[in-house]
Amino acid sequence: MSKQNLTKLFLDLGAFIALLIVSAPRFTGAAIHEWLAIALSGAIVVHLLLNWNWIVEISSRLFSKSAKNSRFGYFLNWGLFASGIMIVLSGLMISETVVPFFGLSLPQDMSWKSLHELSTNITMILMGLHVALHWNWITNMFKKLLAPRPQVVAPAFTIHRKDA
Repeated sequence: MSKQNLTKLFLDLGAFIALLIVSAPRFTGAAIHEWLAIALSGAIVVHLLLNWNWIVEISSRLFSKSAKNSRFGYFLNWGLFASGIMIVLSGLMISETVVPFFGLSLPQDMSWKSLHELSTNITMILMGLHVALHWNWITNMFKKLLAPRPQVVAPAFTIHRKDA
């Protein structure tokens, strides 16, 4: 297992757990919800950077026959990206903690809250599809990670003395 794949696995696992926590603001409170969402946004940027070669490769051959199986995932990911941007934008517009922390105040407009909830619901559906699409990779990574590794045993050395 490569270090990059291991990094991707743990980053994605952490981001998924953060997504589950962030999706329950009634339990965490506004402050944890907002700050953890900001951290999650950073993790998503790192996820995109780690997968940048795939993004560039598929973008360059999107409509060729060889990319046929990748098109659904490609457009799903763009939808996920767009809905994620909408969550962040609308979340900042209704922020009770992060934006005021920086000394800013925004007019209260409840249409932003509706947009935030709608984009969150869309993102959760798209995230479920994204995880399902990559399920084989996820399970294979965990199998490799959890598989017992063979023990390397050093050969036993015996010293034979000529005079014995």
